[in-house]
Amino acid sequence: MNRSPLVLAVVALALFAGCYTVPHTGRKSFIMLPASEEAAMGATAFLDIKGKEKISADPVANERVTRIGERIAAVAGEDLPNAKWEFVVFDAPDTVNAFALPGGKVGVYTGLLKLAASDDEIAVVMGHEIAHATARHGSERWSQSAAVAIGGILLSETVLKDNKNREGWLAAYGAGATVGVLLPYSRLNESEADEIGLVYAARAGYDPRAAITFWEKMAAEAAGKGKPPEFLSTHPSDETRIRRLREMMPKILPYYEAAKK
Repeated sequence: MNRSPLVLAVVALALFAGCYTVPHTGRKSFIMLPASEEAAMGATAFLDIKGKEKISADPVANERVTRIGERIAAVAGEDLPNAKWEFVVFDAPDTVNAFALPGGKVGVYTGLLKLAASDDEIAVVMGHEIAHATARHGSERWSQSAAVAIGGILLSETVLKDNKNREGWLAAYGAGATVGVLLPYSRLNESEADEIGLVYAARAGYDPRAAITFWEKMAAEAAGKGKPPEFLSTHPSDETRIRRLREMMPKILPYYEAAKK
C-alpha cells in the first residue's frame, strides 16, 4: 500500500497547525496557513476578481466607499498588520453584497449601495466583511476542511481499511463532519464577524444600530424565497441574526458614544 498521501497529510498538519486568538472576542481558532501566505492569496484573488468583474466608474460611489472604508481601516488596522488596503466598487446593481479578502482587499457591489439607506448601513456591512479578514475566518475554514479531509484519509487507511462498507462509512463521516463541525463553525464565524464588525463601525463613528435596520431589509428582501433550515446553512437565520444584533447593542453602543465625543 502506498502510504505517501497519508504521511504527507499528517506531516502537513503537524507543521502548520496552530492557534490564533481572534481580536475582540478572544476565541482561539485553528489555523494552518501562515498569515503572509494568506495575504498573498488574498491579493491574487482580488486581482483576479478585478479582471473579471465590472468596476464602477461612478466617482460618488467610489469616494463614498473609500471614505467609509478608510475610517474603518483606521480602527481595524491594528488587527490586520501590514495590510495594503484597497477599496473597489463593482458595478452590479442586482448584487447586494460586499467582501473583504486577507491583506485588506475590500469589494462593494453597487446593489448594496442601492439598498443601504445611509453611510451607517454601508459601514456595518463593510465592518462585518473586514472582520472576517481580521479574524482570519477564511483560513480557519480552510484549515478545518483540511483537517476533516486528513481525518477521512486516516479513517480510510486504518479503521476502515478492510471494511466492505468502507464507502458508506466514509460518506457518513463526511456528512457528520459537515453538519456537526463545518456548518456550525461557519455560523459562528458569521456571528463573530457581526460582533467585531460592529466594534469597528462604532469606533469609526458609525451608528451600529444601522445593522438592525439593514438586516431587517435583507430579511424582507428574502421573504418567500426558499432557505435551508439553519442547521444546514452556512449563515444564521435572519431572525437569529437580528436578535443577536439587538443583544449586542448594550456592549457596542459605548464605542459609538465615545467616537462621537
